[in-house]
This record gives sequence, structure tokens and C-alpha cells, in this order.
Amino acid sequence: MPEPFESPPTGLPAEAARPRRRVGVLISGSGSNCMALIAAARAADYPAEIALVVSNRPDAPGLAKAAAAGVATLAIDHKPFGKDREAHERAIQAALEAAGVQFVALAGYMRVFTPWFIGKWSGRMINIHPSLLPAFPGLHPHQQALDAGVTEAGCSVHWVTEGVDQGAVIGRAVVPVLPGDDEASLAARVLAEEHRLYPACLAKAVKTSSAR
Repeated sequence: MPEPFESPPTGLPAEAARPRRRVGVLISGSGSNCMALIAAARAADYPAEIALVVSNRPDAPGLAKAAAAGVATLAIDHKPFGKDREAHERAIQAALEAAGVQFVALAGYMRVFTPWFIGKWSGRMINIHPSLLPAFPGLHPHQQALDAGVTEAGCSVHWVTEGVDQGAVIGRAVVPVLPGDDEASLAARVLAEEHRLYPACLAKAVKTSSAR
């Protein structure tokens, strides 16, 4: 008698045979976390594929890096939209829909979204932040940590909600604050952990989202 649930006849693990979620990554700068996601998604058993990388800055170095890795890229400059943030977001939304994106990962995207865009991606959008949330949200988290005199810092991946850096945390990575650390040295050690944490949390998040 066959098993109630047989593995698909693909020769790959069952996880690899499932349809992979199409992810859009939004960046504003160097795109190092974006590249970590692209690298992770090359694995056959990773549950997501990076379908599109979008930046609000046409000169963002991460766009060229993603394109060199074979990923579709698009710059949608926010400046021509002036103060109309929603209009800019609608242009991004149209691009994501055209690419068949099912899930959004923010990777150094430096603009705050309107409730309209957050509503569109509720339960399907995550962000990485370089602190152990809920501690030190917002800008300059490494300097905030140093000023507070904490002995541990790190990074967090969280669901995006209307409150900046306030969504439920999916995962964290901890690094020690060392004697003599400044903002740059602490940031460099945290960034190495970000590159490990974000792919793992994206994999977890897309599976959770698929079940919703």
C-alpha cells in the first residue's frame, strides 16, 4: 500500500518540488543583504526566488550587483513624485505585480511606507534592522547601542507594520559589543550576521505566509 503522502517524482527533496515564492527586494544602497538573499535563493531547496530588485535610487550600487547576478532590476526614483509618497509606492506596486511578486523583502530600503502600501503587503513583507528589536529602532542603531552602554548588539528580521521597526520579530542574531568598539566596527560585525540571518528568516517567513 502506498504511503498517504508520496514524494513528488522529481529526484529533488519534497521542499524543492514545491512552487517557490516570487520575492521582490527593495533597496536604497549597496544591496549587501539583497545579495545574501540572491545567493541563498540559488539553492534548489530554498523556498523563494528573487524575482525583482527595485530601488528608489537609480544610482544605488545594489542594482548593478543584482543585475550582474542575473536578477531583474528596476529603478523607480522617488524624486519626481515630490511629497506624494503613495504615488511613488503605486509605481512600485505596479512593477511588483508585473513581475508576479508574491512577497516583499526590504534590504536597506530607506523610505517609510504609507498605510496604503503596507496594507497591500500585510503579512507578506519583512525587513531587517541592525539592532536587537525592540531596542534601538529607527536611525543610527549602532550608535544608540554604544551610547546606551549595552554589552550585546545584533540584528533582527521582523514583519513590516505601520509602526517603524515595530512588527513581530521573526529572528535575531546577537554579537558582543567589544571594548573600543565604535559605530563602524560594531556595524561591520553586525552586518556579517545580517547576511546569515536574513536568508534563514526569509525562508521561514515565506513558508508562514504560504500557510495564511
